[in-house]
Amino acid sequence: MITIIDYGVGNINAFVNVYKRVDIPVKIAKTKEDLEGAQKIILPGVGHFDHAMTQLNNSGMRDKLDQLVLDENVPVIGICVGMQMMANSSDEGKVEGLKWIDATVKKIDETKINQVTRLPHMGWNDVKPVKDIELFKGLENNSIFYFLHTYYFHCNNNEDIMAITDYGGEFASAAHHKNRYGIQFHPEKSHHYGEILLHNFAKL
Repeated sequence: MITIIDYGVGNINAFVNVYKRVDIPVKIAKTKEDLEGAQKIILPGVGHFDHAMTQLNNSGMRDKLDQLVLDENVPVIGICVGMQMMANSSDEGKVEGLKWIDATVKKIDETKINQVTRLPHMGWNDVKPVKDIELFKGLENNSIFYFLHTYYFHCNNNEDIMAITDYGGEFASAAHHKNRYGIQFHPEKSHHYGEILLHNFAKL
């Protein structure tokens, strides 16, 4: 059972549709009661860091999520801004992050980008795993995913970097620490590759 956090930010239905195609049951959580018995958690997110964090903090689910992730070691994956929320803080705002992974969210340096349209980083790009990890099983070579972001996840510990992408320099497009996973790209918009990754997460 996959539990998707619905706190008013993120395209919940896109994830539901992916899991329906691979016949994996999903549940949408809007309250702390909905989180009871969660076995795998998806934390989606789009938009501004402070807005997303404020929405989650006001949802009534924050304490229960901390309990599940930090105390009960339930696997969780943060996606796009959901990944950035797992960091300590973001240069995009002033609200504290979840602090689930030791990282800081920083703005991409557009002076190092050669494209005419520099920011946001939008479209398809390579994702290269640097860890042998089940989440990327079958995606080790020539996998591309859809990105839409201006800020990136800077891991303070290099061992937490799970995959890298190059856009004006390499950055951590995926991170991993214990039971916590973060991906900057959108698997729900990445067709076959994204479906494989989300299926892998369900099997962790």
